[in-house]
Amino acid sequence: MTQPPVPPALPDPLSPVPEPVRIEMPDPALVALVGASGSGKSMFAARHFRQMEVLSLQGFRALLSADPRDPEAVADALECLYTAAARRLARGQLTVINAALVRPGERRRVVELARAHDVAPVAVVLDLPRPLLEARRGAGDGADPAELIAQVAELRRTQRGLTREGFRQVWSLTSPEAVDSAVVSRVPLPVDRRERRGPFDVIGDVHGCLDELRELLTRLGYRVTGDTAAPPPGRTAVFVGDLVDRGPDSAGTLRLVMNMVASGAALCVPGNHDEKLRRALGGRAVQPLHGLDVTLAQLGAAGEAFRAQVQAFVGALPSHLVLDGGRLVVAHGGLPQHYQGRDSERVRRFALYGDVSGRTDEAGLPIRRDWAADYRGERLVVYGHTPVAQPRWVNRTVNIDTGCAFGGALSALRYPELEVLSVPARAQYAVPGRPLG
Repeated sequence: MTQPPVPPALPDPLSPVPEPVRIEMPDPALVALVGASGSGKSMFAARHFRQMEVLSLQGFRALLSADPRDPEAVADALECLYTAAARRLARGQLTVINAALVRPGERRRVVELARAHDVAPVAVVLDLPRPLLEARRGAGDGADPAELIAQVAELRRTQRGLTREGFRQVWSLTSPEAVDSAVVSRVPLPVDRRERRGPFDVIGDVHGCLDELRELLTRLGYRVTGDTAAPPPGRTAVFVGDLVDRGPDSAGTLRLVMNMVASGAALCVPGNHDEKLRRALGGRAVQPLHGLDVTLAQLGAAGEAFRAQVQAFVGALPSHLVLDGGRLVVAHGGLPQHYQGRDSERVRRFALYGDVSGRTDEAGLPIRRDWAADYRGERLVVYGHTPVAQPRWVNRTVNIDTGCAFGGALSALRYPELEVLSVPARAQYAVPGRPLG
């Protein structure tokens, strides 16, 4: 007599349901899927990424050879894979590399490529039990036994060093349930504010000129009341940085700008003076030159709580901003096309200091290369940092630091109208190291 089939066991309702691993990765990024053969990297990639985002070593081997497992095709396949990855990253596209990558030497190229393109290297490790991988190999999915054992051993030996290797994020999935339930989401970089469409009022280097800032905001249609300013309907102020030093009231300028940012009336990027102030407030040894000594004295009188707020505010500012669907870039020292929308220490240095040559002039001031003269990007870049007598339009860039602290003017670019509005300085508060350009 035929026995009826045994129904599958129902899950124990009292068993805890494991929380899914929530993987939040920056976009763009270079994502390495790390795992031994048979760990399910291809299925994971298909579930969480678009087909054109995934570059598979096995796929490139199949493209170059009749046998996708041909070992002689590996070197050529890797060259094709990394060439394609480089082209995608140059265009700012999130890219996924699907290969074993269980050895540090194999992963080194991933980190180097990510750094070359100023994106974060991210590792998603599929570290499944070896018996499961061996069972999958027996079903025809995986490497030969010796290679599989070597891959598992090498991954277990080296995966704790992934952060030291340079990976910005490391996510480890250690069971089939964790792999199947993982949730992947993409987080735009802090510099990516393309959803903010404007219109904008981009304001040049304030340098503590609070009275001039209040006057400029009023002329732009903002309702200025004490340490707050409400924008005209729909408009947003954007500060290009260097809020402090040289002028008479850096503390008051910080209060006003910080309140505007907190209320949503303004956006802001840091200038090199703001960054130096942040380091000083954090206890770093800096030279209190160019008005920093006065700024520190003002903040000292303002109290410890306000100093902590200033330090946190400046530290949280993005290096630059990409706005209006990618049509507008705001960076203190300017930014060439290949750095726009990226977030790395190299990008931040350029955005803060411009294209410095490493040399100084006879006055001891840094010599900067004229990056704007070679700019060929389509985005409009609005910047400051180097004071000029009048707003300087070069290619698709405009410098709106008109030297208010040096007796010039405080200027704003109305966008998208591309109209400049300026108010003259009420006094000359500092002497420029060189004549305004």
